[in-house]
Amino acid sequence: MSRKILLAMMICLFIFAAAQPASAIGLEFAVGGWAQGPSGSLGYKALSEDDILDVEQDLKYDDETRVSARLAIDMPLFLPNIYLMATPMEFSATGEKADGFKFGDITFDSGSFYSETILDNIDIALYYGLPFLETATFDKLNIDFGLNVRIYDYEINLRQDSSGFNESDSGTFPVPMIFLATQFRPIERLSFEAEVRGISYSGNDIYSLIGRVKVKIVGPLFAAGGYRYEKAKLDEEDVEADIEFSGLFLEAGFSF
Repeated sequence: MSRKILLAMMICLFIFAAAQPASAIGLEFAVGGWAQGPSGSLGYKALSEDDILDVEQDLKYDDETRVSARLAIDMPLFLPNIYLMATPMEFSATGEKADGFKFGDITFDSGSFYSETILDNIDIALYYGLPFLETATFDKLNIDFGLNVRIYDYEINLRQDSSGFNESDSGTFPVPMIFLATQFRPIERLSFEAEVRGISYSGNDIYSLIGRVKVKIVGPLFAAGGYRYEKAKLDEEDVEADIEFSGLFLEAGFSF
């Protein structure tokens, strides 16, 4: 559901931006692939540590490369700028656990089992640039600050063919976060960028760090690459997760 919502929002905003005078707004769109390396632990209605599944050792999840996309619009006058980002995440594998464990309302037997975990998320940020900084640095440095809402759309499925057991859970919930970003342009065609999103509340800790090097190729077209790190320590709707995702990414897009 969240992917469809974000796609509709991106299309509407893109149409809105395209209808404005070229001097009124700035627009940047990029799409690329992120090599997501998972680690950490996951549990559903866990009663003890024995019910917590290790992402690498028990679930056997490996790195997955997924397509992600982002759209940023610099709004005119005193309106906040808009930044949308879609990050699909999906992992599946046949895992194994030496002892029986509880997952949801079912106690699974020891041995092998199949699992699939989807943790799609979309980010919606409203932000402003630090006043006069770009002018004072001759368009070499900019700092943005604002608020970000991350919407998690998750689904967890676990199946054990030997016992016939099957359990699943799904849900959607928003998380408000602080948004900070900076761009440094030593020369016109090269920029170094960093983005930070994060919050800590009621035992939940969510952080997102992105470092990006962007090179303008020709006209509005650019290519970029960098590193992305995500940490989510969550206890929501009977799901306990303490997981991390990290890896390199590449993207291409245009800006004007």
